[in-house]
Amino acid sequence: MTQVRWGLVSTANINRRLIPAIRQSARGEMVAVASRSQASAEAYAAEWEIPRAFGSYQAMLNSDEIDAVYISLPNHLHAEWTIKALQAGKHVLCEKPFALSLDEVDQMIATAEATGCVLAEAFMYRHHPQTKLVGEWVRNGRLGEITLIRATFNFDISGDPDNVRLVPEYGGGCLWDVGVYPISLAQFLMGRLPDWVAGSQWVGDKEVDEVFSGHLHYANEDGDCAAQISASFRTPWHTFAEVLGTNGRLELNRPFVGLDDSQRRLTFYPRQGEPQEIPVPEKELYLGEVEDMHDAILAGTAPYISLTETHNHVKTVLALYKAAATRQIVTL
Repeated sequence: MTQVRWGLVSTANINRRLIPAIRQSARGEMVAVASRSQASAEAYAAEWEIPRAFGSYQAMLNSDEIDAVYISLPNHLHAEWTIKALQAGKHVLCEKPFALSLDEVDQMIATAEATGCVLAEAFMYRHHPQTKLVGEWVRNGRLGEITLIRATFNFDISGDPDNVRLVPEYGGGCLWDVGVYPISLAQFLMGRLPDWVAGSQWVGDKEVDEVFSGHLHYANEDGDCAAQISASFRTPWHTFAEVLGTNGRLELNRPFVGLDDSQRRLTFYPRQGEPQEIPVPEKELYLGEVEDMHDAILAGTAPYISLTETHNHVKTVLALYKAAATRQIVTL
């Protein structure tokens, strides 16, 4: 096999970013989309010029026309349809959050191991050159000892009371939806789970967190590090991250996703001297995760984001929710 034939499990808005990336890759082919009705699938296929339309998710999984699927369903359906897709022999790129419980994560990983299919979590920003460059700065000591990581991801859905992100039964809440980005950044840069977490949340009328702040503590031999993360559904769109070390700090104005990727800036503020803008090779934001899947499927390489990392993403989110609910520190 030299090309991966892709199918979309749902017609979610996020697909609009992945479809061009699949088509941009020489090793990817956009073949099919599945929806809950044939009419919906056909309308979406016509809009995006996708050859095949399936009136149910299972019908597409039963087809021999696709090799891999992208699961962009609501959060509470990720585990169920990931497992079904793997059992049908399809490789799976599953949107974040991967699942809503550690039991679900363990079942998904076990199914991937049993079937031999590739399974990966879709954190597109982790594959971007900017994120990898920041990781290199941290690991090679250019920032000195890391003392603090701050990251936020906010956007406003207060005018959309029927948004699926506000449904408790669907895994709604800003921490699950966008707070996972700052969490994953902290875990990537620190290379492990935090030792303990604390959290606070504002729960709205829909009974999900619409504002969340978290503190992640990392104990180190040469001095402890903290990660402060925040997420919100009640403030204007804003993302930001900074990494503070004993030799200076890095500031990212578009750490995760940008309204205009051309505005992405990575700036180094040294201990002494003027700030320096660090050149970042530009790359389509979603192309990296698609190419990573192609490498894993076609060449047998391990996915860049390991399933251990993915397991720890979910474990940290659950610990933060527990900390906020109990108003106590939760150890991991």
